Amino acid sequence: MSTDRDVKYIWHPYTQAKNAAPNVHIVKAEGAWIEAADGTRYLDAGASWWTNIHGHSHPYIASRLAKQAATLEHVIFAGFTHDGAMELSERLLQRLPDNQQKIFFSDNGSTAVEVALKMSIQYWHNQGKHKKKFIALRGAYHGDTFGAMAVSARGAFTRPFADLFFDTIFIDVPLPGKEEEVLQKLRHQCDINADDIAAFIFEPLIMGTAGMVMYESGVLDEMIAMCREHDILTIADEVMTGFGRTGTFFACDQLLEKPNMVCLSKGLTGGVMAMGVTSATQEIYDVFYSDDRMKTFFHGHSFTANPMTCAAALASLDIFENEKSMEHVERISLNHATFRSKIRHHPLVKDCRHKGVILVIEVDTGLESGYFDNIRDRLYEYFMGEGILMRPLGNILYILPPYCISDFELGLIYQSVEACLDKMSVQIANT
Repeated sequence: MSTDRDVKYIWHPYTQAKNAAPNVHIVKAEGAWIEAADGTRYLDAGASWWTNIHGHSHPYIASRLAKQAATLEHVIFAGFTHDGAMELSERLLQRLPDNQQKIFFSDNGSTAVEVALKMSIQYWHNQGKHKKKFIALRGAYHGDTFGAMAVSARGAFTRPFADLFFDTIFIDVPLPGKEEEVLQKLRHQCDINADDIAAFIFEPLIMGTAGMVMYESGVLDEMIAMCREHDILTIADEVMTGFGRTGTFFACDQLLEKPNMVCLSKGLTGGVMAMGVTSATQEIYDVFYSDDRMKTFFHGHSFTANPMTCAAALASLDIFENEKSMEHVERISLNHATFRSKIRHHPLVKDCRHKGVILVIEVDTGLESGYFDNIRDRLYEYFMGEGILMRPLGNILYILPPYCISDFELGLIYQSVEACLDKMSVQIANT
């Protein structure tokens, strides 16, 4: 089937349309597979931009959505509430760190972060304090709205807008072996800028778009504690890491110190519908709770706490409990560990790291690599030709599948990765 209408009418994300290959026309999906109009099937190794948790077209989520659509599809959330929002808030708070007490709904990961940033600034403003700077990790990605971009890496994605951002202090990622150096830099910034810094925002344990960079929970505990000592709020961006990705339900479950706010999206609805959530402590909520209406948090979205998205999220939580999804997380993690021990010594593997359901293979190109390298396109096209949807970050391959994926299907991905590296080795030897 022709995609002429796609070319004629649609503007795709992160795509230079002038030189991009034609978009693949997908007509259906089930489990870990998506199917194109021409009948080609692709194994979804990246969970469709890290969103899909339980597999595509899960019948239970579909049934819950159908029931909800016939009951209550939407209602304004200012002055009204509904069962789905109340139940979802309660069940999320039972899972989140025990200091989290309130849930604020939005539409996606970027807006969940935007809410947290605005809450941080107004938290201090409501107390008569002018604290509007942020601390973030170098290379971070927190979204594409303006606040989220302001605390994300400076680069090609954000360059046209850089003069419009608020101040952000970037510190290095506390990689293994560099923890003490980073802690010293953070302490220095806290000592000299504490009166200006509203919050420290971080992707806990794994930084996705930065290249699936991993660091340890112990140093993050120290960073959170240091910020608390200096009266700086902390924001955990769990948009990618939440819902089992790191091996625990939330990455924050691996921490002793707890953040003041947590941002959720992607897997929140099982990857079925767009929804964002920002949780906060009672202490933060109380600063907005006032007879002074000017202390209100003036933020909202037309589809805030949409009953359909709440139904999908509740269904996803049911599946975690009824289908024992975390056991599948452990199974995938064990498979990843076995393959990592095999592939890490391949001559073209510069680094291979693994946490939870995320396996990362950094291909040694012999050059400094980045997001826009030609190697990314070559790798992407290779795997698509093998029937595997894998979207590399430059020279970095990552496997982050839906939890329904079978051991056999994982084996297909591993075999394809190994074959790709072997083929590249032969090509290099022949040049």
